[in-house]
Amino acid sequence: MKKTLTILGFLAVFPASAALADDDCFVPMTDWQPRDAVARLAEENGWTVRRIKIDDGCYEIDGRDAEGRRIEVTVHPATLQVIEVEYEDDDDRLLQEQKDGVAG
Repeated sequence: MKKTLTILGFLAVFPASAALADDDCFVPMTDWQPRDAVARLAEENGWTVRRIKIDDGCYEIDGRDAEGRRIEVTVHPATLQVIEVEYEDDDDRLLQEQKDGVAG
């Protein structure tokens, strides 16, 4: 009986903690800022945009930062708050610099 209660207690808490861990944006499309606003946000931060897409209900900017590093930025669609910035690893940057003929 004690084991069953422990398992039930774990199962009751597990879904709540999993929901807190994701980056999904749950916002009605009517509340979204336009893509142009996302592009302006990128420009204001010195990012070069390769692509703006929607992933898990959030805007996602693929591009490069002001230093030329590859980035993937997750942006809240209604507030345009930056949720996450992921930098690609340095190996990718070295390969790109060699391809572009940049000494580094």
